[in-house]
Amino acid sequence: MTDILSIHRKEYEIGYGEDDKIVVGEAPGCLHYLGDHGQLHDALYFSSSIDRTVQVAISLRKDSSLRFYAADAGERKRTSLANIRYKREDRWANYVKTALFIFSEMGCKVRGLNVTILGNIPKNLSLSSSEAIEVASALVLRRFFLSNMGDKELLGRLNAAHASFYENANNMVNYLCLMYARKNNFLVINEEKLDVTRIKNPFTKYKIMLFDSRVPLIDVESELRLRRKDIEKGFGILSKKRQGFSFKDYTLSDLDELMGALNEEVRRRSLFVVQEIMRIHEVEKALKEKDADTFARAIYHSHEGLRDMYEVSCPETDWLVKRAQETPGILGSRLTGKGFGGCTYAIIREDMLDDYQKKFEDYERIFGFHPVSYEIQPAPAARVLPG
Repeated sequence: MTDILSIHRKEYEIGYGEDDKIVVGEAPGCLHYLGDHGQLHDALYFSSSIDRTVQVAISLRKDSSLRFYAADAGERKRTSLANIRYKREDRWANYVKTALFIFSEMGCKVRGLNVTILGNIPKNLSLSSSEAIEVASALVLRRFFLSNMGDKELLGRLNAAHASFYENANNMVNYLCLMYARKNNFLVINEEKLDVTRIKNPFTKYKIMLFDSRVPLIDVESELRLRRKDIEKGFGILSKKRQGFSFKDYTLSDLDELMGALNEEVRRRSLFVVQEIMRIHEVEKALKEKDADTFARAIYHSHEGLRDMYEVSCPETDWLVKRAQETPGILGSRLTGKGFGGCTYAIIREDMLDDYQKKFEDYERIFGFHPVSYEIQPAPAARVLPG
């Protein structure tokens, strides 16, 4: 990645002898392998960070002006401390303002800022690039304004600031993934308990690949809201008949016993959520035991559930997963993100990657465009860079 310090110095005309006034935060992207269509705010996830990052360089100003520069896009925004609020036209700069809002609301003596953002997280693939900006910014601003604040308090306040800024609750799990990641480790994240379990990746001879299906994204939020309502209905029936705090408290036999009267869609959505929780436990055990077959089977079954029960897949992503299933040396493939297009991942033995990608010629012939590939690996957590 280009040297963000040099870009920041040039943009804001800061001399080379003043580097101690610039602090740089870095946060990785986040990939959810399982669990990303579970119960809102109470789900269980199987995730990892990725080695694509956002860097945020910040220096303090002597006035109350806020200056923002997105180096990748060559875009600039500006406002003032009197306007630390969401503005649609500020787009990406709102993520930095969200982090600044924490310290403003706490009564800290905040000052004007120069901000530079530089990153290489692929956009529009549900890889948490916006949360990465928020977390990297929050880490730097904590260094400036309230250095003794703990990580969990910072994340809680960041989540609340995001909800206030955007008038909707954010997904805490993405923040947890970015802050508690570790290189070459998968994560099992219990969002309800804010608990993160790290599991070392035992499959070192395999590559983790992302494949952008390049399906033009439609407005999927209305469809996802319908599915969340179905989940809420299912949980409502379950919790009235037998006490539980989330779907994690129920089994498949509970569904069979208690949900016979539900309509088919609610039953299928709820069944998918319960099965997905079971798959995450299976995957956690398989990783610890280096059981590649069980691991792959759980991943493929999850995609089948997204396709047939939760119904957020599409022909293009189904094609990518099906070809992966037919290729030896692949430890599972699945849709990730919101669905209805977007991205699949596959965990591929290094010597089989070319064989799988050769099949993309057929994909292009059938669908009219070629998937874009990204190689990734689990990366370290968000941090303030040394110096």
